[in-house]
Amino acid sequence: MNPTLTWGRHRLDLGRETHIMGVLNVTPDSFSDGGRYFQTEAAVRQGIRMVREGAHIIDVGGESTRPFSEAVSSREEMERVIPVIKALSRKIDRPISIDTTKADVAEAALDAGAAIVNDISALRFDARLAAVAAGAGVPVVLMHMKGTPGDMQKNPGYGNLISEIIDFLGEAKGRAAAAGVREDLIVLDPGIGFGKTFDDNLRIIRGLSAFSALESPLLLGPSNKAFIGHILDREPHERDTGTMAAVAACVLNGAHLVRVHNVKMAVETVRVIDAVKRGTVGIEQ
Repeated sequence: MNPTLTWGRHRLDLGRETHIMGVLNVTPDSFSDGGRYFQTEAAVRQGIRMVREGAHIIDVGGESTRPFSEAVSSREEMERVIPVIKALSRKIDRPISIDTTKADVAEAALDAGAAIVNDISALRFDARLAAVAAGAGVPVVLMHMKGTPGDMQKNPGYGNLISEIIDFLGEAKGRAAAAGVREDLIVLDPGIGFGKTFDDNLRIIRGLSAFSALESPLLLGPSNKAFIGHILDREPHERDTGTMAAVAACVLNGAHLVRVHNVKMAVETVRVIDAVKRGTVGIEQ
């Protein structure tokens, strides 16, 4: 497996260094940043700031996917994200990801300057989304989730956690490829915090090497999640240290990309862990 994504004018060499996806929530009810970037101007400033801090990708989302959240309409989602993507795409040279489960939102976002589709439903909620991504020739992130954001944390249970997630992601990868998505542009995400118990999240991180059988780059998003708060007894805005510990564990166990809120801390954390994995500090920047 060659962990390099090459499309259009973009190239992400995931084998050379772990890549950072910066989270940009354009929502009034984000579990982590509490609507801090709901206004377009604030969101654009934050996106630029994250690029300056070292983010390789900016992930823009207009619908909260916190546990027990409710879906918003495509129109409302587009009104939130499209102005941000249009403005940001003119100011940064890094790929912008659209975090959505809806084909029409993804289509509008790609037209506005987005270059990656990040779908927490793994193409299950909107059958047309795979064709939109395939037609645009962009990378697609497929995530495992048990249920929906509204019910995923209602007593999630598994017979064999790792095997079930691997099977789910394998099927999702096949579904994407059958729709025309290039297999070398598929990224898989085991879905930390999405239909998982606190212990499930730890088992996923610890057992991440098993996912190499899927032969696709792996993205992990532990940032500020509830399992970190459970361990440390901290509120979401107090979980930076715990998040960086989780990021380090993800990278050591095989993650190619990590999705985070605090880009500056993550860049420094990942740089050290990458050096440890390679056994050298002579990393070209």
